[in-house]
Amino acid sequence: MRGQIILSHGSDSSPDATKVSALAALAESLGWRTQRPDYSTDDARGHAGSVAPRIARLRATIEALDVPPLLVGSSMGAFVSGLVSLDVPVAGLLLLATPSEIPGYARAFDLRRSVPTLLIHGWRDDVCPLPGVHTFAASRHLPLLVLDDDHRLGASMDVIAAQFRQMLDRQASGA
Repeated sequence: MRGQIILSHGSDSSPDATKVSALAALAESLGWRTQRPDYSTDDARGHAGSVAPRIARLRATIEALDVPPLLVGSSMGAFVSGLVSLDVPVAGLLLLATPSEIPGYARAFDLRRSVPTLLIHGWRDDVCPLPGVHTFAASRHLPLLVLDDDHRLGASMDVIAAQFRQMLDRQASGA
């Protein structure tokens, strides 16, 4: 096995969501172990109310591992993955449709500066508007791939999978 990946779904979704399922299948086919925490009980608390329990659940999942994992998150899953990287070691971040803030939650989006990160977002995302993540990426000089897609990024799975595979290859080679 090459390493561990934790894939976090978006709000009001499930571990069987399209993006995290497809990316987990790709990673597993390449010899990676994957986990997909179920945040559905946390999401019942509303967007702002779900952040702290999601962070606690993801942090506990990471702390049970022997090595720092690669975190993949979509929307709310991306938001909490970034915040968790501030407190526990992670090998990298692939963040999709990332909100720059959650209305009603005190903290804005953030992540550990030293973690290899790729942000992917849709030009037509009306749930998490592009300007917020663009400003964040620009302030940190992070790679941001903007695709002709909406919040779900459903039309871009081939491109996302190719980017993910490149990230996994870099992780496996230690680059």
